[in-house]
Amino acid sequence: MKSLFKKLTQSGQDRFITVVSGLPRSGTSMMMKMLEAGGIPPITDKLREADEDNPKGYYEFERVKQMDQGDTSWVVDARGKVVKVISALLKHLPPGEQYRVVFVRRNMPEILASQRKMLIRRGEDPDKMDDAQMAMLFEKHLKQVDEWLKAQPNFRVLYVHYSDILSDPRPQIARINDFLGGNMDEEAMAAAIDPNLYRNRQNAG
Repeated sequence: MKSLFKKLTQSGQDRFITVVSGLPRSGTSMMMKMLEAGGIPPITDKLREADEDNPKGYYEFERVKQMDQGDTSWVVDARGKVVKVISALLKHLPPGEQYRVVFVRRNMPEILASQRKMLIRRGEDPDKMDDAQMAMLFEKHLKQVDEWLKAQPNFRVLYVHYSDILSDPRPQIARINDFLGGNMDEEAMAAAIDPNLYRNRQNAG
């Protein structure tokens, strides 16, 4: 009986596509891991392997990066699943689908610190643009994306904050579960959170 109930309630979720989005280095991979643990299958090709920057994996799907060139035929197969799409590519998702976007926000200094460390580890120049310029560009971009999302009738958006998830996960998990239909395994989602990965924490003082 329980499995029948789950099947019936799950059918509503299968009509929309769950999207995890945010700026790079904002905690989107962690959110993908949480949603997978909660019961939503992820779309990922596993081509980008886990490394020191993302020890739990990136949960990326390379074809997402080709959407701006018209490669969107795969999107229909994402119904009932979750896919990671960075904020800059959200506007390239085809309009014929229904989307529920879990948008992860993070303190800007933490994003910049995380990005800087990643660039250094990859042997790239972390000083191509100073932090103030980068922060200004990111904030402008986030405002534009927020305005665009509000104008889309086929998008619903839930904003969650990275530090809130790590400091007090239960209320955030409940919000996410409610937003995505209420059928997720909240205990498994909580167990998927690794506070040890919060390595670029912004000091309160």
